Amino acid sequence: MAELEIETEVTGNVWKILCQVGDQVVEEQELIILESMKMEIPVEAPQAGRVKAICVNESDPVDEGQIVVILET
Repeated sequence: MAELEIETEVTGNVWKILCQVGDQVVEEQELIILESMKMEIPVEAPQAGRVKAICVNESDPVDEGQIVVILET
């Protein structure tokens, strides 16, 4: 199985984590919601897979390009 690292596209804070390690997810499923400048920005799965790791916690600050989820595809 290949691993896919999912990164943030913006700087902000982790508002909500919508998945758990071991979850099967589908392409475009929302995994995490970030809050940046009073806006909610979803981080979606670019393809289907299984959540191998979640690299952040709710309320954590994140930088653009930071890895937040690792999927096994």
